[in-house]
Amino acid sequence: MGTAADVCDMATQGASGVERLVRAALLPVCVTAGVVVISGFFFPWIVGAVVSGRGWLVVSLLFFGSGLAYLALLPLDDTAADADAGGRPGAPYLLRVRHVAWRNWASGFLARQDPVTFGVPVLVFAAFFAVRLAAPTATTAAVTAAGDLLFDGFAPLFLVTTFLAVCYALFLLVGPWGAIKLGGSDAEPTYTYPTYFAMVFTAGIAAGIVFWGPAESLFHYGSPPPAVDVAPSSDAAVAVALSYALFHWGVSAWSAYLVLGLPIAYFTYRHGAPLRVSTVLAPFLGVDGLDGYAARTVDVLAVFATIGGVATSVAIVGRQFLAGVGFQWGVGFGGVGALLFVAGLVVIYGISAESGVQRGIRRIAGVNLLLFVLFAALLFAVGPRGFVLDTGAAALGRYAAEFVPMSLRVGGEWAAEWTVWNWSWWFSWAPFAGLFLAALSKGRRVRTVVFTGVVATSAASICWHLLLGGTALALQHSGRVDALGAVAANAGAEAVVAFPVFAALPLSRLLMFLFLALIVVFIVTSADTSTLVVSILATERGRAPTTGSIVFWGVLQGCVAGAVLLVGGGESLQTAAVATGGPFALLALLSLAGLTRTFRRHERGHPTLLDRATVALVATPLGRFVPFDREN
Repeated sequence: MGTAADVCDMATQGASGVERLVRAALLPVCVTAGVVVISGFFFPWIVGAVVSGRGWLVVSLLFFGSGLAYLALLPLDDTAADADAGGRPGAPYLLRVRHVAWRNWASGFLARQDPVTFGVPVLVFAAFFAVRLAAPTATTAAVTAAGDLLFDGFAPLFLVTTFLAVCYALFLLVGPWGAIKLGGSDAEPTYTYPTYFAMVFTAGIAAGIVFWGPAESLFHYGSPPPAVDVAPSSDAAVAVALSYALFHWGVSAWSAYLVLGLPIAYFTYRHGAPLRVSTVLAPFLGVDGLDGYAARTVDVLAVFATIGGVATSVAIVGRQFLAGVGFQWGVGFGGVGALLFVAGLVVIYGISAESGVQRGIRRIAGVNLLLFVLFAALLFAVGPRGFVLDTGAAALGRYAAEFVPMSLRVGGEWAAEWTVWNWSWWFSWAPFAGLFLAALSKGRRVRTVVFTGVVATSAASICWHLLLGGTALALQHSGRVDALGAVAANAGAEAVVAFPVFAALPLSRLLMFLFLALIVVFIVTSADTSTLVVSILATERGRAPTTGSIVFWGVLQGCVAGAVLLVGGGESLQTAAVATGGPFALLALLSLAGLTRTFRRHERGHPTLLDRATVALVATPLGRFVPFDREN
């Protein structure tokens, strides 16, 4: 990235005249729209005759969007830096954005872009949709065939790589290399741990956890994995279904981010490599060799995977949000409504990304986590707690006992469509999520990065699926709700699953309101991060991305999502994006080999977790622990 003179963190830019005007306009819009939306949810007879049809979508977007945008644009006191970080310096320098006046966004824009990492992905997306328009059937058939070949023929690659990633994370957690401090012994973390965890978790999980939380367990319940030999919709299928949801969203999934993110962080902060996905090749190419075609190919794939993956996610959760609005107010939406939702999201996450890590990304991540906890607590309070706890305990026990067989079970259509697909999906997101994890991890020990990136995040995911999936299973199994029937009635659309489940619970309107808010906030926290990361990758090396870059990639991401909704090809594009998980799974194996070799050469003499625990038990006569830090 650029020097201090070349970059300018958005945290210090909150006092511009344009921003003050925007904030002044956003606040009354948020309040007014909020009154209408809340009245529509809890007192529908008051405004039901006034607002109808697409009006509910517009008002909902205005409420959620203006509130998040206002939060992102609030100024940050430059003298206090980051109050949450205890007065430490501002955003990590590698994530800063160089701001230019809006009149100059286009001036010199192309000259600041890397011709390869910028040009190739743009051409690929343009070609994809052009071919899709000209020959939709042939395009779908070709992508489907390629996906089937990847998920069937290369299933062992994904299974073995993911399992090794988990084993490697476990070793780092307890072994001597966990004591390595990224950035050197004097480096200090920029953020407090809660903020660090919030940004890592919300950026990496996106709205997928909201979308699949109530749905995946139900699908496994209705169609259990053939290997377990239980009857569909039976008592035995309940714990099996929930255990597989935990498996697909637990430690295996999050380890995919770590095995790319940790090498990037280590070589960036210990060996001066650039903040690029291609930095994982540093042990083989050298830091000075990361400008070659091999490194640029990795970064191009990272840009394509990120834009394709996030854009299709925006389209998917758009359908879920519209399904929720339609369920609540009994209105339908066509293509215009879907495009309106995507356009609103582009504005929200564009403002958040442009405002920087210190303001929009950090704050909205915090709001996301608070909503996540609030919704989970409310659902636990009003849901079938006994069933959730009993089934959850059984599912957790099965997940732990069957982890190795589940991880290495090869073959079969079910495994290809679920486990292998999921692993490829997580690896396709690993470039941007791993790079963001790396950028935030300066001053952290490797053990802390592993604990946060794998243990803490997967624990949050598992709790969510236990609660939301367990509640959906309880209502489905008891016959109180037929969520699977609702999916069948809506042409197999998984987006509708959650809403009949909430409708059967006390405080259903409040649950629905918070759930819709979570859909918006979760996708914003991933889309703003992906926009920033892609802007970094596509900008010419040695320069910070500009405001124009943020706007370009944010809009392109939205255009791809809109094209998926209008032109079609969402499944094809998603399959193509997920297919990039294959190369990144191979790259993960390579990165682990390179990182291990470097650790063995340069990182000797660090204490294991057992060493630290043993010394901590040896107290002085005064009762104070003996200090132990072999790194200093």
